[in-house]
Amino acid sequence: MKMRLLGKTPDELKEIAVEAGLPAFAGKQMAQWLYQKRVRSIEEITNLSKQGREALAQRYEVGLIEPIDVQTSQDGTRKYLFPHQDLDFEAVMIPDEDRRTLCVSSQAGCKMGCKFCMTGRQGFHGNLEPAQILSQYFAIEEAGELTNTVFMGMGEPLDNWVTVKRVIDILTAPWGLAWSPKRITLSTIGVLPNLKRYLDESRCHLAVSLHNPFPEEREEMMPVQKAWSVTEVVRLIKQYDFTGQRRVSFEYTIFHGWNDTPRHAEELVRLLRHLECRVNLIRFHRIPDFPYGPAQQREMEAFRVFLQEGGITATIRASRGEDIFAACGLLAGKHQEK
Repeated sequence: MKMRLLGKTPDELKEIAVEAGLPAFAGKQMAQWLYQKRVRSIEEITNLSKQGREALAQRYEVGLIEPIDVQTSQDGTRKYLFPHQDLDFEAVMIPDEDRRTLCVSSQAGCKMGCKFCMTGRQGFHGNLEPAQILSQYFAIEEAGELTNTVFMGMGEPLDNWVTVKRVIDILTAPWGLAWSPKRITLSTIGVLPNLKRYLDESRCHLAVSLHNPFPEEREEMMPVQKAWSVTEVVRLIKQYDFTGQRRVSFEYTIFHGWNDTPRHAEELVRLLRHLECRVNLIRFHRIPDFPYGPAQQREMEAFRVFLQEGGITATIRASRGEDIFAACGLLAGKHQEK
């Protein structure tokens, strides 16, 4: 099997170039062709000699992975399915006026086991490699129109932090896509060791899947609570500055009869007090064999008002792509009935 060039840094490409008998500066040229011109084959790197391209092609390929299926929602959201040996993975493109946000996957499946998430029900089928994550940006129809990205697809990004860090570096590097860190948000359930690394090593935005402020209740739905308590997660986040351009938000899916009471809202205000943040209230999307249903709109509005009166900025997130199973918690890496 050939090794992939996509996901390599200029220094790594320099070493590959020299091994192939090319001059060292060819590494910088290859980076430009991969990340700015976005070639799909080594043959397209035309400023390398034919002999050099042939030598490269003996051991390497660009490594771009094409989607095997795409579905379009009635609201314009598009879900792309990419092949993986055990469980296919998905990326979701969300259009909103002049914005095109890509929700990317970092793993095939997920090992965190949140009971209300279809991805978690699929189990864990492996970390995605840099080329597999970058293909979600480069191989979709809207590749040239993307304005923002969120690591909120399949998997826990901080469980695959080394690879996700490499992808973020490529997205933000001058030799890569040259994106501002403000265009990138990473969502996590709170993997504490790598959360600290993320906060120290990047300037991108952070979103935390919280869903219940009471540790014992959160543990019922999110087994990760046993390892990394939400109180410890918030305590760590409070050590960082979010008063400038960097933002932190908390994702709170509202379930009728589980986490939607004034008691929960009051505890959430207490937990997040003195932290410059936003709470995104998310409508739960029903999944089979789950005991709770979504809260009513009036219940979500009342919860939002309670938070705002407590000094917490809160919004109700609009649901996108539910009809093609592209909304929060519904990604399952499978072909859907059309």
